[in-house]
Amino acid sequence: MVGSVLIALDDPALFKYPVSYMSEPGGWHPNDKELAGFRAYLLKGGFMIFDDFREGWRGEYDFTNLQQIVAKALPKAKWVQLTGNESIFHSFFDVDLNKAISGTSAYGTRPPSYWGIYENNDPKKRLMIIANVDDDIGESWQYSATGFVPIAAANETYKLGINYVIYALTH
Repeated sequence: MVGSVLIALDDPALFKYPVSYMSEPGGWHPNDKELAGFRAYLLKGGFMIFDDFREGWRGEYDFTNLQQIVAKALPKAKWVQLTGNESIFHSFFDVDLNKAISGTSAYGTRPPSYWGIYENNDPKKRLMIIANVDDDIGESWQYSATGFVPIAAANETYKLGINYVIYALTH
């Protein structure tokens, strides 16, 4: 893929990138060294976007897998379902989460939900992780010019992505 940089979580080069994106974390099974690198990255100020996974569809429990893995890296971290009032949704564009989730996700099954982990579990501190559950905003970006994803829906996912990056670079 042109323009992409693939880096293992235990590679010191990861620290050159303040924002990272992982697709399909339901199949993610890091080793102890990768977990340590992931933890160090987040605690040093890194921001991770998890995308393209679902929960509870045909017996798939991708979010459960993600939660279990993150608990190994950050044992005290607590997931919080985001409401749309959080600053990440207003860091550049004012994203109306109700509009963004008014239909079903790219999977066509359930409305998406957005979950996060804050530094020290304090919503007044920096959001370190965002997880787009039952959603695939990357696919919306990828196919936005093909008609596969309606223009209005694709526009909302672009706004989300831009907000994620702006938020990460300013917090």
